[in-house]
Amino acid sequence: MTQVEVHFHGIEKSEAIEQRVREKVARLRKHFERMTSCRVGIQVPQRSTPQKPKVYQIKIEIGIPRRKPVVVTHERIGSRAHEELGLAIRDAFEAAMRKVDGMAAKIGQRSKLDRGRRKPRPAEQTA
Repeated sequence: MTQVEVHFHGIEKSEAIEQRVREKVARLRKHFERMTSCRVGIQVPQRSTPQKPKVYQIKIEIGIPRRKPVVVTHERIGSRAHEELGLAIRDAFEAAMRKVDGMAAKIGQRSKLDRGRRKPRPAEQTA
């Protein structure tokens, strides 16, 4: 079971957004089984002028046993609030998926994409 934390900063907490994040974490967990925890921060920094578009910052911190956490930070600027937040979450988790694929390759765990592929047989040595 993966421990999931969702934090909202500068934006009103939303059950729908939190549920969407938990679904994305579950999908990421299926892809990368070594994940032990996931902390997601959704932030909307203060804007100096109302004319500036909202900026959504998504930070995903993925805990892995005996390693430093994998951290993905994504920022999306947009004018349509809820539509852009959904896209920011999607983009951040896509970036996290790519990053854990790289991590899986480094630590020797085959990702879901690799599991379906056949490995070549080692060449037989003749005496």
